Amino acid sequence: MQSDQLNYIPILMQFILAVGFVVGTIVVSGKLGPKRRSEVKGKNFECGIESVGNARIPFSVKYFLVAILFVLFDVEVIFLYPWAINFKELGMEGMVKMVIFMLLLLVGFFYIIKKKALEWE
Repeated sequence: MQSDQLNYIPILMQFILAVGFVVGTIVVSGKLGPKRRSEVKGKNFECGIESVGNARIPFSVKYFLVAILFVLFDVEVIFLYPWAINFKELGMEGMVKMVIFMLLLLVGFFYIIKKKALEWE
């Protein structure tokens, strides 16, 4: 193997360990978990209060839209960290690419403001 390929062995080992842990946990919990079922045990219960009504109440689409937009912009901000760390090494080319990235981010932000996606009714 070449030395470049050997650098990926720790990543492969971590991936195998993570998948093995998840599969192992699922298998062990299925074998060792409690098997007794009863009407009281299967009943919905939250905070000591008996459930009243239907649990299938529809949520506003605005709730999910705000959650998705939060995750989207949060993930985009994560890309700023590696850029800030490598700012000097990237030079002017990195600066231009980040300005383009930030402009696209701002265009998206102004678009959701124009569409009033963040306004509650």
